[in-house]
Amino acid sequence: MDEYILKYMQEELTQTERVELLRKFDADESLKKEFMDLQNMKALLNIAPQVQNKEEAKEAYAGFTRKVKRRKIRRIIQLASGYAATVALIVFATWWITNHLSAPSPIPVANTNTLFVPAGQRAQITLQDGTTVWLNAQSTLTYPSHFFTNERKVSISGEAYFEVAKDKSKPFIVDAGGNQIKVLGTQFNVYCYPNAEVVQTSLLEGSIEMYPQNSTEGITLKPNQQITISDNKAVVSTIKNFEAFLWKEGVYSFENERLDNIIKKLELYYDVNIIIRKQSLKDIRFTCKFRQREGINEILQILSKIHHFKISVNEETNTITLS
Repeated sequence: MDEYILKYMQEELTQTERVELLRKFDADESLKKEFMDLQNMKALLNIAPQVQNKEEAKEAYAGFTRKVKRRKIRRIIQLASGYAATVALIVFATWWITNHLSAPSPIPVANTNTLFVPAGQRAQITLQDGTTVWLNAQSTLTYPSHFFTNERKVSISGEAYFEVAKDKSKPFIVDAGGNQIKVLGTQFNVYCYPNAEVVQTSLLEGSIEMYPQNSTEGITLKPNQQITISDNKAVVSTIKNFEAFLWKEGVYSFENERLDNIIKKLELYYDVNIIIRKQSLKDIRFTCKFRQREGINEILQILSKIHHFKISVNEETNTITLS
């Protein structure tokens, strides 16, 4: 199966073989995970500036395939993931192969790429059109290798900050849990973790139109506004805490926020289950900042010194209890 996946990434499969392989991914979760791991590894291995020399590009990609064939996938991913917190990821392999190494095609077809960021990490990538995307922990970005059609469409699960390259002829569209965000060139943050109770889009610069799920009417946001969708209701408000977007620099900032809400976000960021035993603890409000690299245990220790509570860790069940 590794050989077929490699051929897929090198665009050596026929259209029929590509469709058949993708169907196998959908039917087999282990295969799908292996494919996503390879996609992530391909992105993470290319953390250097974009290669301009064709021979260097060929050698870089050859090195990637050798690593796959040696079956060191897991170790390389873990090693490369450590750099994701500090290094901007510039994904150029797919772009180079498609533009310079593939045979010309009368009907261009873009590959679909998926980048997943592990818990406690973050990443930054630059798409083919020049759009820059920051991804928070436990987030997945799905994007095409090229934007061949009259729109540039990606999807996000988790949290992402976009700096969209301007192109009036091709609007940029983000699918966030079924909600559609349409922009031409702007900066905005999207929060849409699958297990979160809300989807929130915050506009920092430019203009966007938000189309809630199953709605044909867009809601236009102005700079410094955000829209929160919960229980099929959309509410537009003014952004209160701009430091909340410091996460893309590795800082989690909370301003006068209930411990219950802070814990819900930390659960998503660090992939851990946190139980608060006392109802009174949930309502305590905190204004605080933490560095992502400090980790969940240290963050909770700091919070417990401000308002005293006990911390109990069960590593077997990946559960932390506060009482």
